[in-house]
Amino acid sequence: MDIQLINIGFGNIVSANRVVAIVSPESAPIKRIINDGRERGQLIDATYGRRTRAVIITDSNHVILSSIQPETVAHRFIFNHKDD
Repeated sequence: MDIQLINIGFGNIVSANRVVAIVSPESAPIKRIINDGRERGQLIDATYGRRTRAVIITDSNHVILSSIQPETVAHRFIFNHKDD
């Protein structure tokens, strides 16, 4: 199994194999997921103080905040997997 990495902005990278969902942060359920992740100590803020535009949820229940659009992250995810 190859480890494939996705750039989520500002030089931050996540393992593509661990990503379960890439979602927008606007809905109330996603805001609850963010707060739950913060309370569990499993929130990773990779926004560098900028507005959160994408929330990445991993199979280990980590919640990662990114300041790039979910569509951009998804495009990078798809582009990485074309070589399979």
